[in-house]
Amino acid sequence: MTQSFSGGCLCGGVRFTCSSPPVLSGHCQCLDCRKSSGTGHCTHVVAPKSAFSITGSVTSYARPADSGNIVTRMFCPTCGCALYSINSAMPDMIFPRASALDDPEIAKPQMVVYASRGPSWDMIDPNLPKFPLMPLGGAEQTIAEG
Repeated sequence: MTQSFSGGCLCGGVRFTCSSPPVLSGHCQCLDCRKSSGTGHCTHVVAPKSAFSITGSVTSYARPADSGNIVTRMFCPTCGCALYSINSAMPDMIFPRASALDDPEIAKPQMVVYASRGPSWDMIDPNLPKFPLMPLGGAEQTIAEG
């Protein structure tokens, strides 16, 4: 398993590294992820925040999720590339976007959340577990128990 990973934005002004392997990876088809990705879903890896470091400046946008938790999305202020997000419900974790990874093969999606909100044309691996909304306890707990 990959022990570390890195990524960055389109213009190169922001770079990140994570000294830990991803805890999990998944697709999200909620409205916010669809709008912020510009397509039918967003793919994230999940990693310990303590293992994550960033160089360069980011801009953020915070918005409440269905649960009431605040999701803050970080992006490059120059090129607009989406980089990672944080969720107030999981303050020790960070959610880098698979699209910002140097090696996108690091993202090995294990589930789809908010599958009930995905458009019919967004074809995701039919073998992945799908949850209509966010599973009770969150995706991370579901994977840990599963």
